Amino acid sequence: MRTVMPQVTLHIGFDDTDSTRKGCTTYIAAILVEKLHELNARFIDYPNLIRLNPNVPWKTRGNGALCLRVKVPEADKTRLREMVVDTVERHSDLGSRGTDPGIVFLERASIPQSIRQFASNAITGIVTLREAKRIISEFHGEAVGFKQGRGIIGALAAIGEPLEKDHTYEILAYRLPQNCGTKRMVNDESIFRMDKATAPLTFNNVDLDKRRLIITPRGPDPILFGIRGETADIVKKAFDMVKTLEPVERWVVFRTNQGTDAHLKRVRTLNELEPFCPAIVKGTVCKNPTLIRGRHAIFSIEDESGSVDCAAYEPTGSLRKVVQQLIVGDKVEAYGGVKAPSGHHALTVNLEKVRLLNLIPLMTYQNPICRRCGKRLKSMGKGQGYRCERCGLRYDDLKKVGVDIKREIRKGLFVAATRSQRHLTKPLSRYWLEKRRQRREMVDCWHFP
Repeated sequence: MRTVMPQVTLHIGFDDTDSTRKGCTTYIAAILVEKLHELNARFIDYPNLIRLNPNVPWKTRGNGALCLRVKVPEADKTRLREMVVDTVERHSDLGSRGTDPGIVFLERASIPQSIRQFASNAITGIVTLREAKRIISEFHGEAVGFKQGRGIIGALAAIGEPLEKDHTYEILAYRLPQNCGTKRMVNDESIFRMDKATAPLTFNNVDLDKRRLIITPRGPDPILFGIRGETADIVKKAFDMVKTLEPVERWVVFRTNQGTDAHLKRVRTLNELEPFCPAIVKGTVCKNPTLIRGRHAIFSIEDESGSVDCAAYEPTGSLRKVVQQLIVGDKVEAYGGVKAPSGHHALTVNLEKVRLLNLIPLMTYQNPICRRCGKRLKSMGKGQGYRCERCGLRYDDLKKVGVDIKREIRKGLFVAATRSQRHLTKPLSRYWLEKRRQRREMVDCWHFP
């Protein structure tokens, strides 16, 4: 009689392995996927790529943490754990200051609510390493930290976000190690054709205004390109349309919270804004926009609790042009990261998008019209009435007339230019798709040529 080996569900989270000079945590995930496959581990989900709060000062480059969720024979747990720790240690940039990798192993069929809440807090706000370790101990998980071990925070947060609500997919293609640090060799036109053929089911591939590629990073990391989209099928289809001019070592499809606005937390009043915590808040424009250094638009909004500055920086493109046309009295909803006070500056909301809720009429005041000939009258001086230069008639009972000026902006939602959108920023194309979300179908989530 055949013996059935007991299986356990294991969640493996890890974070903070890379630096500005090399490495990538998603690349370590790709390597681990291959090794786990060889160990006959059964994946119960795509590899999860969880972007955390992009405003924390100590964030990694993309502030992305990873989680692999597998079923594995009870007898193989120790060997698997040793393999994961060895792989993370070997491929982390431990020689770089500020790189503090962390790994968390959690053996549970479902994710406890307190770990889910920790993940939500790590995406929208600030959490601590002490808090992470306390929760890991409470649920009998295991944490492995290198150096200061700050990556344990992201590792636990990645485990705690199962992506049961809005989520997207990203396929990442990786370079051969010897090519890292050199110019990425892809056919630009194939990417523009891919974007046209797959939009809006894929997004943020290119910046059409600047004719610039968005899917190719510019740093020394091992990613050749990445395509984000609504389903695993569509990102794989898009991947097949891109012509590369250098070898692809491997590719992986991730399920992720990118493009979902998961980091933005709605607050009721302006005095609830906290430094480093991305937020959505309503207010009335109380100070007209001004340009600083000729490039960045700054204006202020207020509510019953106080006021705050809002900044649309030059790279936000059309968003900056929209907010430049706001006037005192307009009602808006501001979306963005909250910058901490510095020097004589108070809190500032660095805008990722803005919703114009109500635009007040813009008026100019002109001299009245002559009742006889229709020519605009000339003022005789303050309190002295008006005179028609054509007819010679004088009017003592007339006042200036208000004339509406057409506003060049309209109510609605406006988002920063593609080139300046954060990983988590929800693009406009995804709002249009919300009511007709397609059924997501699984495809193979790894490939090793």
